[in-house]
Amino acid sequence: MSSDVIDLILSDHRRFEDLFRGLRDRSSDRSGLLGELSDVLVAHANAEEKEVYPALRRFRKVDDEEVEHGAEEHAEGHQALLALLEVDDTESQDWEDQLEELVETINHHVDEEERTILNEAREAVSEERRAELGEAFSAARVGELDDHPGRLDRVRELVSRTHNRVD
Repeated sequence: MSSDVIDLILSDHRRFEDLFRGLRDRSSDRSGLLGELSDVLVAHANAEEKEVYPALRRFRKVDDEEVEHGAEEHAEGHQALLALLEVDDTESQDWEDQLEELVETINHHVDEEERTILNEAREAVSEERRAELGEAFSAARVGELDDHPGRLDRVRELVSRTHNRVD
């Protein structure tokens, strides 16, 4: 596996898509898949905001506004994730509706991040620096995953902190 931060982020994005496919399948273990998705989504976003986004802001060819917008979209993703986690019945229409809202929110973010931030970073940031960022991103992500950041109480706390920062 590559240590290039862009490749690592793209790998997570493809994993999100795979998990979304599983969550849409009514015969799958939706609760288990949601737990996995929740942990990976939160760990991924937190690692990006801790290790990747601050570093990318230092490069002139990477748009600071796009990086800031990416962080805002992480918060929107956390809100959509929380709404799905709070639905108990994985067979209900409410669960289906919240899943589609989450999929739409995350896919929108992934598309924008790949087209803007990651494409700009591939051109502006050296391979060596991208490898360094990849190592930092991976370490932060693994540290997050070890702590199960996608638990309902943790996502509630994350969303609450985001709301308090905005207010």
